[in-house]
Amino acid sequence: MGRQHWKKIWVGSAGNMVEWFDWFVYASFATYFAGAFFPSGNPTAQLMNTAGIFAVGFFMRPVGGWLLGRVGDRKGRKAALTLTVTLMSASAVLIAVAPTYGVAGYGGAVVLLVARLLQGLSVGGEYAASATYLTEASDPRRRGFASSFQYVSMTAGQIVGLGLQIVLQRTMSDDALHSYGWRIPFVVGALGAAVVFYLRRNMLETEVYEEDTSHSGERGTLRALWQHRREAFLVVALTMGGTVAYYTYTTYLTKYLSNSAGLSKETATLVSFTALIVFACLQPLAGALSDRIGRRPLLITFAVGSTFLTVPIMTLLRHADGYWPALGLALLALVVVTGYTSINACVKAELFPTGVRALGVALSYAIANALFGGTAEYVALWFKKGGIESGFYWYVAGCAAVSLVVYVTMRETKDLDLARVRAREDSSVATAS
Repeated sequence: MGRQHWKKIWVGSAGNMVEWFDWFVYASFATYFAGAFFPSGNPTAQLMNTAGIFAVGFFMRPVGGWLLGRVGDRKGRKAALTLTVTLMSASAVLIAVAPTYGVAGYGGAVVLLVARLLQGLSVGGEYAASATYLTEASDPRRRGFASSFQYVSMTAGQIVGLGLQIVLQRTMSDDALHSYGWRIPFVVGALGAAVVFYLRRNMLETEVYEEDTSHSGERGTLRALWQHRREAFLVVALTMGGTVAYYTYTTYLTKYLSNSAGLSKETATLVSFTALIVFACLQPLAGALSDRIGRRPLLITFAVGSTFLTVPIMTLLRHADGYWPALGLALLALVVVTGYTSINACVKAELFPTGVRALGVALSYAIANALFGGTAEYVALWFKKGGIESGFYWYVAGCAAVSLVVYVTMRETKDLDLARVRAREDSSVATAS
């Protein structure tokens, strides 16, 4: 790829990293601030309260997907990406200064809730805007490779968050972390978002978007999206299994290892940190592979692996008694998940025409995440509280099985060029007229 392509990928990915740092830091530091916003009592109940607010953020993602997807299709990918990072910065500041239960009662939880709603709006548009931007900005023959950097940057954001957590765990006492140390990553996130805002203000728009001027009045509208409702439903279905598996082995893994397997918070964090570094390195390799053999083989491999390996992996993780056994199992799970994460961004973007691509990906993906990704952690804790934790393992496997049916029956998108997808948009709008 040329220098301009790499520049666009770098700017898009750097902003995505900060966005997801802020998003995931909530989950990774929840074990420290859960007691700050809710009455003392059962630790699992406190985690369920914070997980519930985490899930609420996901339910705002369809709203953010609609609003910011519309901005992305009507005003440009650059405008949408700049707006998303502004919202994320505001939410990080709110969490950093939120009062505790001892100071303001449930007032602090309300501030936390508002911040998560803003984050939901932001991430609801960020995923689609960055997926669309990276797909459109890349060489058509390297779309899988280029778009894989979305999950590289997403994972990098979580790695930075976990790395900061490890540093704080080793330089601060446990009491200090529970008291005020958990606020530090949110301050860092707000500062990082300010830097990204500057970068995105000066980023280049994609040529695909700039060259497409057809039916400008229909851009980014639900009416235009309705002409591609089959693709929208397809995105929801193909996302279902992938998003549940991804959040199980990333955001929930640290809590699972400490709250269920009995590992120390420090060991659980280090397992997640190491596994995610390897996971990030796998994304471009798998993305490049998809440019050679197609998207469907990787998606099918993920779904088969997740369907049949989730129960044994989670069962063994439950009894992992140290760093190395837990790391080996976590890596096995994330290798399987790579079949989905490395290419799902470009697959979704390739399904829609330019004029409705950001909205189509954003709204469909956000709905799937609200229903399955955002609730994964809460469902897991619900099963645990009910004394049937293994039920969650079967839930994850079942979601993957549903997506497997979709992967087997869907068309291959590797060789679709964006010009041809635009032509299909033209005929669809003409028919609707």
